[in-house]
Order: sequence, then C-alpha cells, then structure tokens
Amino acid sequence: MIYSLRGKLVHTAPNIAVVECGGVGYGCKTTATTLASLPKQGAEVLLYTYLHITDNALDLFGFASSMELNFFKMVITVSGVGPKVALALLSDLTPEKLALCIAAGDYKALTRAPGVGNKIAQRIVLELKDKVSSDDLTLGVAESSAAADIGTGGLAEAIGALVALGYSRSDAAVAISKLDSTLSVEELIKGGLKALSSYK
Repeated sequence: MIYSLRGKLVHTAPNIAVVECGGVGYGCKTTATTLASLPKQGAEVLLYTYLHITDNALDLFGFASSMELNFFKMVITVSGVGPKVALALLSDLTPEKLALCIAAGDYKALTRAPGVGNKIAQRIVLELKDKVSSDDLTLGVAESSAAADIGTGGLAEAIGALVALGYSRSDAAVAISKLDSTLSVEELIKGGLKALSSYK
C-alpha cells in the first residue's frame, strides 16, 4: 500500500498532480480542492494516497489532507459509486461540508457535482449517514460559520445550549447548521429546538 508521497511537484493539470519521488513521477488523480492548495511547481509537496485497482488499471489518487482521503474512501464504499463521482463531490464540497450535507439528509446539495444525480445522491446520504462522526459535523459547522464571515462563538454557544438540554452534539450541530447564520444566539437556540423536535 502506498500511504503517501512526498516529493517535488513537477506537473499539474485538471484533476491530476504529478509528484516526483526518487526520480519517478507519480501521477495522482485528485480534486479541485487539493489542486488549489498545492504550491508552485518545483516545490516539495505531500499527498495522502489511495491505490485503486481494477481489472484494467491501477489508478493512484492523491489528496492534500488525510480527511479528504478518508472521505474519498468512504464515498467509494457506496454501492454504484466510483472514484470519478467521489472526486467530483470532493471538488464541489469540502469534507466538512459533505459531512453536514450527509448528516442533514441534504442530498440535493450533492447533485451540484457533475455526474451526481438524485438517485446516487440519495444512496450516498442513506449509506453514509451513520458513518459521519460528530467531529466531522462540528468542523462543518465551524467552516460554514467562517464562510458566512461570522465568528464561531454564537454557533458554539447555541450548540452547547442544546447539548445541555440533552441533545447529542452531532444532532445539535446539524440542526444549527440549517439555520440563518445571521440570527442571534437566542434565535439559533429556538430554531435548533424546533428543528430537533421535528426529528422525533
């Protein structure tokens, strides 16, 4: 198993990065997210890798973070979903946002990725909903708040209040993530309670 590659970045193209290690250039299929995070050609780079073996090919996939690699491996466990779809999803959504969409059952958000129709998106949500961890969800809420250009304090306070009322942190995080990020803490808590009560 090739766990990772560390070497000189010698070439990039849409969905591929070539890393030279010991005089050998390894072509890694990858996401737009990883490509955007890579340094200039000639610089040292570390990619976490996955070797996908089929009857006709050996394909090496590389990712800038271990979390992105883990989500790639998780998505391709879904029946009927291959590496191409997994790359498309992770090019459109960060792992944290993908975790939130899956946990919230928001399959429509997944259909924005090329090649992901309603049936595939629903299958991904159904099969992965129990595999997404509470840590992934908390990171997703934090990322969503940063993208909305607000601090995480209000969101964290609202989630903490719901946890104090007996809800799990993951359920609270999902409920709060669906609300308007400009709401006050009190309004977030009320909205979160309303959303959580609808789950039952």
